[in-house]
Amino acid sequence: MSHRLPLIGLTGRRGFGAQLGAPGGFSDAPVDIYLSEYAIRIVEAGGLPVHVPLDVNPRDLILRLDGLLLAGGEDVSPEYYGQERGPNTGPCSGERDEFEFALARVAIERNIPTLGICRGAQVLNVLRGGTLIQHLPEYEAVRHDQGANPRLEHTHNVYTEPDSLLRQIYGARHAVNTFHHQGIDDLGHGITITATAPDGLIEGIEYVDAPILATQWHPEVFPNDPIFRWLLSATAQHGTFASSICSTNN
Repeated sequence: MSHRLPLIGLTGRRGFGAQLGAPGGFSDAPVDIYLSEYAIRIVEAGGLPVHVPLDVNPRDLILRLDGLLLAGGEDVSPEYYGQERGPNTGPCSGERDEFEFALARVAIERNIPTLGICRGAQVLNVLRGGTLIQHLPEYEAVRHDQGANPRLEHTHNVYTEPDSLLRQIYGARHAVNTFHHQGIDDLGHGITITATAPDGLIEGIEYVDAPILATQWHPEVFPNDPIFRWLLSATAQHGTFASSICSTNN
């Protein structure tokens, strides 16, 4: 039997050719944009990343994947969690929202290990009926929207909960970066808080009934971050990688 690396789907955002400096005739051509560090970390951890366009059928895609990474990006449209859009919310992509909610639903249904990062964590919370803080206070002791800082800079600690996956991965305390102006407010059903910032903001969540883990910070910018090894090991632990090998060979 030939060796096959676990296949991990990575989500991205859709833009236009003008954003990439395309010539005038292609300025309005749709482009898919993926930050490369997500893929680099999957490769480091022993997986094979594949970028996922918004046009595919989520169910067809999940049948081919061993794991899923819901990446950072635009704000989740407030309409999905029953709120009107606030003055500091946006930009949003209804197309991406709809696709990622559908993708996550099928991943849960099929017990596909899933890692959510920043926006990905918020998608996973809203999917289960949770809500978001549309804009965090700007003058608190912990500043969460540090967009001008280098992405490798640790700006504060998070504190993990005992018996959580994040405690196993990082220990009781872990220094993180900070690049978000929104955060999780009310938890969705079947979700537990597994890490918090010093100001009490939720920084990590896990599903109690599925192999799903999410962080509000961006671990993908740090070389060899252990959370990506968790994702790859979870594909074997939960049988998705082994079952997909059998399906491929039959």
